[in-house]
Amino acid sequence: MLFLKIRSLRNYCHLSLVFILLVSFSDHIAAKETKLLILGDSLSAAYGLKQEQGWVSLLQNAWQDKPITIVNAAISGETTDGALARLPRLLSSHQPSHVFVELGGNDGLQGHPVSKMKENLANIVLLSKQAGAEVLLQQMEIPPNYGKRYTSMFRESYRDLANEYNIELVPFFLQNIATDSTLMLKDGIHPNAQAQVIIAETMQHQLGEIIFP
Repeated sequence: MLFLKIRSLRNYCHLSLVFILLVSFSDHIAAKETKLLILGDSLSAAYGLKQEQGWVSLLQNAWQDKPITIVNAAISGETTDGALARLPRLLSSHQPSHVFVELGGNDGLQGHPVSKMKENLANIVLLSKQAGAEVLLQQMEIPPNYGKRYTSMFRESYRDLANEYNIELVPFFLQNIATDSTLMLKDGIHPNAQAQVIIAETMQHQLGEIIFP
């Protein structure tokens, strides 16, 4: 009888150890699957700088101790049309857990209809969600010289999308940078290397609160 009890205890301990190892292994695999896809334009593509100077690379470096991989799919000059066309392949290839959408600036600068831009962004959100990714949409801004009505419609479209699809709306990362000439390249549109550091620190906090709650 005593032998049977000892044997049962050993079996129980063995099964418990296997269970713990399986749970730990599953958690490890799940952690490794955290992948952030950056779908953006020149503001995220380190325009005019070396890639390692861009905020995306700086953010990845800052998160070296985090179980996350960042895929920078931002392209200078990208519009919502172009990003939407590229997205299915990106989702299939990288299978991201999160998609950060930093788009619309070039649509606005080129005077594209806000309704079309909004439709494209909505489709980007839907495709990303269907692929199982959590979407983070960045609020974008354009210069006021495009007219009060257009700029207002442009700005509000992001809030509307965030509310309609229940997604996170991230504040525009150039909000306190674009008006400071010392933080911008000579074109007055793109952030310089110094500004990239500030953006990376800001995004580390803002995106980190969402991805690593």
